[in-house]
Amino acid sequence: MSLEPFAEIALLLAMTAVAGMIAIRLRQPVLIAYLVVGIAVGPAGLALVQAHDEIDLLAQVGIAVLLFLVGLKLDLGNVRHIGAVALATGLGQLAFTILFGFALILLLGKGWVEALYVAVALTFSSTIIIVKLLSDKRELDSLHGRIAIGFLIVQDIAVVLAMMSMSALGSGSEGGAWQVAVELIGRIAAAAGLLYLMMRWVLPWLTRSMARSLELLLVFAIAWGTGLAALGEWAGFSKEAGAFLAGFSLASTGYREAISARLTGTRDFLLLFFFIDLGARLDLSTLGTEIWPALVLSGFVLIGNPLIVMVIMGYMGYRKRTGFLAGLTVAQISEFSIVFVAMGISLGQVGVEALGLTTLVGLITITLSTYMILGSHGLYERLAPLLYPFERRRPYRELAVEQQAAPRERPEVLVFGLGRYGKRLARRLRSNGLEVLGVDFDPDLVRTLAQADLPVRFGDGADPAFLDSLPLAGAGWVISTLPDIGSNRALLHALCERRFGGEIVVVARDEAHGSALWQAGVPVVLYPFLDAVDFAAENLVKAIGSARAHRDDA
Repeated sequence: MSLEPFAEIALLLAMTAVAGMIAIRLRQPVLIAYLVVGIAVGPAGLALVQAHDEIDLLAQVGIAVLLFLVGLKLDLGNVRHIGAVALATGLGQLAFTILFGFALILLLGKGWVEALYVAVALTFSSTIIIVKLLSDKRELDSLHGRIAIGFLIVQDIAVVLAMMSMSALGSGSEGGAWQVAVELIGRIAAAAGLLYLMMRWVLPWLTRSMARSLELLLVFAIAWGTGLAALGEWAGFSKEAGAFLAGFSLASTGYREAISARLTGTRDFLLLFFFIDLGARLDLSTLGTEIWPALVLSGFVLIGNPLIVMVIMGYMGYRKRTGFLAGLTVAQISEFSIVFVAMGISLGQVGVEALGLTTLVGLITITLSTYMILGSHGLYERLAPLLYPFERRRPYRELAVEQQAAPRERPEVLVFGLGRYGKRLARRLRSNGLEVLGVDFDPDLVRTLAQADLPVRFGDGADPAFLDSLPLAGAGWVISTLPDIGSNRALLHALCERRFGGEIVVVARDEAHGSALWQAGVPVVLYPFLDAVDFAAENLVKAIGSARAHRDDA
């Protein structure tokens, strides 16, 4: 059966929705359901997928958006804190997996070239899958999440080096790997210099201009992320590296929470196609007799990789819990592992059996590590008594990170909407000794108030995803001066979903507006106009009475 690309994508979305619903009912990760759909419609199943180019394009845009959001979370302060451990852990895990994996594959009876290819393939973990899982668990901003992202970026750079080196060696080009490495370092230096100039002189003005419209800010963010992704690939890096740097370049701006909130839904939708495309491209006919070696190597990846990460992080002064949670993120191989081995086949350096072995290891480790990461905290509680050898008596580096961390915002009151009424209200509350955080989506107003020392965030209070970036846990009051009933209903619904335990106050224009808010469940409604009239009337009555008394006395 052959369908038009649009109809084919519509069918895939319907199948994915049904599979996701079944997975949720069975309390299984939806990510696994997406992979299953991909395998089912791929060459190993019903062979329904014909629009490979269209699906691959959507998947690549989804990957670019995902890595853009990762870079957006990683500001310069975090880089200073985790850079050393990310580099040491990333390089240490790469060296361990290649050396011990190479020896293990030789013991399984493979040739040395095939053993080298597969061992290198085992070192790569899937940044895309890990980021998606950590994002779903809201752990990207945690210490172990930031460290994991750091050494996954190190792995991504290693992927580029490995593929360029093997390609250069396979084509017999002069200079080999050393020439490739030198060229890559030069490109990285040039890219870093250009990015610094953009961050220093161009992006601040550009983002301020785009932020005048939240819709335009969303378009700009996607354009910037995909543009640098394309430029990164053209310059000899990868699309992933370019998209990550695009997000990183905006991480220090005041608009990152608003951009992140707006892109979350787009990211999740487009990543469906990545997982479907990954499953559809898996050719299970190449597995052959590789099941036993695949089980052995899967055990090595699932256990060995996390162990080496825990050893390195424990030695560098991190707690065993942080090392364990970060270590689980390397307990699988990447989609690039399959691409890397496939490149070896195209160069005539390895046979199709190596691809079957790598594919099977990928299926096993991606599936099992997904469950391990989603249940990481419960798994840690069970294994914690066995993990003491992986922690120093004094985890000095983690203690230093905690001491150097910027103090968390703990406002008592959040004021959404900083127009004339909201701005004056926030200032009066602050002048009376209350900790206040304001929220508004006017970039000029936000910048002005920030310069006037009023704590303020740029973002849309009606966007549920944006609320996740706000310090709601410590706040006792949320006051909304948003002008329309729809935005207030969305804010109220999002606060209820997040089980906000404080008081909610909404400002109404008139009694009809206030009645609608009451029906929507708002517990406290303020009427500024009516209150002002009542206040003015009381003051006038007092003034008139005083004037009468003065006249009577005269």
